[in-house]
Amino acid sequence: VKEKSSEMVKVKKPEPTWRKSVSSSRRKSRKAHFSATSSERRIIMSAPLSSELRQKHNVRSLPVRKEDEVEVKRGAFKGKTGKIIACYRKKFVIHIDRITREKANGATVHVGIHPSKVQIVKIHMHKDRKAILERKDRSRFSTKGKGKYQEDEVKAMQDVD
Repeated sequence: VKEKSSEMVKVKKPEPTWRKSVSSSRRKSRKAHFSATSSERRIIMSAPLSSELRQKHNVRSLPVRKEDEVEVKRGAFKGKTGKIIACYRKKFVIHIDRITREKANGATVHVGIHPSKVQIVKIHMHKDRKAILERKDRSRFSTKGKGKYQEDEVKAMQDVD
């Protein structure tokens, strides 16, 4: 009569994989932010689209651009709208045409506002902007759903065992 050997087999559990290139260090994050190149700053200086534009284009946010029409959502100028007259990438701010303050000597200056605190109301459209909107359009993924499994795929995976 043969005896069965009772050896324990250790099964390795799948562990989450982390991106080694990304640090959670505050110091490194700040250095990366403030020493970002102009092209990286363009992406950082993105603003959310208004609900009407979001419905129309299926895009959540876009990098701001001169001639875009925006509405301020936070701060002392909350609720004011205007056209962007300058994107100051070096200081991470935008200047809006009707948002100014008076200096002590009487001169009026534009107040810098961070793009995350505004909402794009009207997009200045041209061929590059159209290409960006088409690329970012989330309705393309709606047929299957990005990263989503269908029921038949799940059943096929259950049959694998």
